Amino acid sequence: MDIRKLQKIIVSALEDIKGKDIEVINTTKLTSMFDRLVIATGDSNRQVRSLARNVHDKVKEAGGEIISVEGEDGGEWVLVDIGDIVVHVMQPTVRAHYNLEELWQVTPAQRRKSAEQASGE
Repeated sequence: MDIRKLQKIIVSALEDIKGKDIEVINTTKLTSMFDRLVIATGDSNRQVRSLARNVHDKVKEAGGEIISVEGEDGGEWVLVDIGDIVVHVMQPTVRAHYNLEELWQVTPAQRRKSAEQASGE
């Protein structure tokens, strides 16, 4: 399935259940493991699980393949692995703590420069 179509299905599925602060990060230049990272916030364990389940169901309905779903038991952070896209649905405190947006939006040149500064070069 085309990555743009898959991304649109995922974002739409998150919006359907009122996911908040939906962010899509293009990771093609950062890793070869996946092409996009989608992060969204849910207000409760129940909503986080519902958001992840809706992503799962909508992707399957469109003919996409779900690799795995992790974290449904707790509901604070659920990860849906769709291969080319990894979806993280989190409660606000968990999202703020792990701050995945900052981690994945650092470009390799910035990371290298930070490493050089840290080592005193």
